[in-house]
Amino acid sequence: MGFNTAPMNRIKYLIVGGGMTGDAAAQGIRELDPAGSILLVSNEPHAPYNRPPLSKGLWKGESEDKIWRPVPKGTELLLERRIVSLDVKQKQVTDDKGTTYGYEKVLLATGGSPRRLSLQSDRIIYYRTYDDYRRLHESVARPVRVAVIGGGFIGSEVAAAVRMQDRDVVMIVPEQGLGARVFPADLSAFLVDYYKKKGVETRIGEGMSGLESRGTQLAITTTTGTEVTVDLAVAGLGIVPNTDLGQQAGVKIDNGIVVDEHLRTTVADIYAAGDVANFYNPALDMRLRVEHEDNANMMGRAAGRAMAGSNEPYDHLPFFYSDLFELGYEAVGELDSRLQSVSDWKEQFREGVVYYMKEGRVRGVLLWNTWGQVDAARALIAEKGPFTAKSLKGRLPA
Repeated sequence: MGFNTAPMNRIKYLIVGGGMTGDAAAQGIRELDPAGSILLVSNEPHAPYNRPPLSKGLWKGESEDKIWRPVPKGTELLLERRIVSLDVKQKQVTDDKGTTYGYEKVLLATGGSPRRLSLQSDRIIYYRTYDDYRRLHESVARPVRVAVIGGGFIGSEVAAAVRMQDRDVVMIVPEQGLGARVFPADLSAFLVDYYKKKGVETRIGEGMSGLESRGTQLAITTTTGTEVTVDLAVAGLGIVPNTDLGQQAGVKIDNGIVVDEHLRTTVADIYAAGDVANFYNPALDMRLRVEHEDNANMMGRAAGRAMAGSNEPYDHLPFFYSDLFELGYEAVGELDSRLQSVSDWKEQFREGVVYYMKEGRVRGVLLWNTWGQVDAARALIAEKGPFTAKSLKGRLPA
């Protein structure tokens, strides 16, 4: 692709990262600037796609054709290229093939990289991309035993998805329950029992102390001294934000790339959004870094609009959602099992609302098999209160 990077012919909008955030940014730019040049650089071989179906709908038979996102008109895609350097003074970046691109404004939508295990093996999948989905989906087309390492957001979804293919699944979870960092202890314990009844072997309170290849299998040793032998492992250990380019540029880094209300970094003409960005949310009066679809879409669009001249602040409080076999939820705000929780069950652990509280304020809302209440939950979080457990009973659904 022959871009002219002379100063008078710079790319107006350079987007580093070809995920949902980058694509949403291009959409946001086009809402205000129909003609400015946009270059979206992705290290993946695929055009932008929606990620949630990779651990949700595709395992239930939804068509892969539906995951692809329409790229805005006039956006140039540069695939299988990684931007490796950012020169602030020259306002240019260089990719891993040595090609340099000048920019007027650049967005760092670089996402994060999965935390990795010590063993290098093609039998370990770090579940993040479409190609990861394809690998796992093809692998479980035959009888295999799969270990899922971690009982958080991705681990719980992948374990359910694979088990629904009638394959043997063992979960290795160092915490004392599933989703233990997010859900109240009683709900977390219920999920363990629920997964067991679905046929998932759950090794709760067992971390991984050893991992080795053994022929065509993996041998995992847990912290209780138990050895678990599997054909394949999926590691759901969370991600580390990709801040390397930001560090090169000298922007402020603190649990991601720090941005202001207009998603600008501390260096002129450099913006950041999505998983990598640390932003202030007024409803919670705290800084957040959010790794979910709603934030990717809304923050990406807002960053694109800001780059194109909008002065609208990004004050959106993102929500996230999950499917766990027949159960599902939507959640808004700060979900932390260390907070005080107030559960209002219509049917215990099957349908209801959990409120997360601190100093009389609602900090987060878990809508468990309760739908269409995200906006009402946001409004509740924005209220100053004070609230009590009694006053929250029956508050939602509104």
